[in-house]
Amino acid sequence: MRSEQRLEVDYITLCELDKCCIASWQDVLGVAVFSTDVVAATPGNMPIACVGTRPLGRDAAVCEIWRASGPFQTGTTGPVKYRTNGHVAFGYISLQESVNAGATGKNVALGQAIERAYADMFACLREIGIPNILRMWNYLPEINLITGGVERYRQFNEGRQNAFRSFNREIKGMVPAACALGSEPGGPMVIYFIAGVGRGLPIENPRQIPAYDYPPQYGACSPTFARGMVSLATRSPLLFLSGTSSIFGHETVHVGDVVSQTRETITNIHKVIEQANRSVGTVAFSLEQMKFKVYLRRQEDLDRVVNELGALLGSAAHILYLKADICRSDLLVEIEAAGASTQCRAC
Repeated sequence: MRSEQRLEVDYITLCELDKCCIASWQDVLGVAVFSTDVVAATPGNMPIACVGTRPLGRDAAVCEIWRASGPFQTGTTGPVKYRTNGHVAFGYISLQESVNAGATGKNVALGQAIERAYADMFACLREIGIPNILRMWNYLPEINLITGGVERYRQFNEGRQNAFRSFNREIKGMVPAACALGSEPGGPMVIYFIAGVGRGLPIENPRQIPAYDYPPQYGACSPTFARGMVSLATRSPLLFLSGTSSIFGHETVHVGDVVSQTRETITNIHKVIEQANRSVGTVAFSLEQMKFKVYLRRQEDLDRVVNELGALLGSAAHILYLKADICRSDLLVEIEAAGASTQCRAC
């Protein structure tokens, strides 16, 4: 088996991160830190995406650690910082929006900023020879705010799709898993990704219309992402579950009821996992293997969602809870996940 095909994710607190010795960073591909506080640099110029999204609970900061097998090359291409072992790559970009003199005080050219950011990421991946984005995370301050008559999430979708088109990337079908969340006002836009040499298997949910086929009522450009992605760039297939919410078909269901939205979201996650197993031709993935990130619009919903997920997923489930706005203003909860199969492919 080829050691470079390993890819795993862990969630640790900032205190645990501070206790890590230099040796423990030898297998780290990249880091995302969720906190509204300033975070110290990591050893060896490690790429660390600092996301202005607050953990819900006792910890002021939580780290998402992606581990693979080295040796690694760490570098910067334009504004993109990355780390790769030649087989998979982690990278990120952080942008502080400019402010114009408009009545809202917000930059109405968000779409152009996103288009430029994605273009920079695509150019970086082309340069390092890791062309296939498997998973993207997008954190955008005030994602539901309307500026220039258009919601910022819709401006984001337009900029993202324009960049995909400009680089001759597909906007339907073979698109990455992704999420887009609202981070703290005034902070930077942060986008991070995992990419691979080979293409993955995009997964859709039969209970939902693919996001890239949404009707025009959701904006001039549909969201460019798949409901899930199976990475075959690893020793064991890895399933990335995109941000998943209480949507049936293309419509939000259970408006105003966070417990029912949580149940509906887990139902959708079940279906994506089932489809992933069909795609690889075996029962490779299950809820028990997944590590989850749960985003809540309202902090006061935490106890109810914790109780509901305890009943649905069991007390042993690995779950990180974060405070964030969801891409639709009527959605109260969004859940994403990642997990490797227990079955190894022949290498």
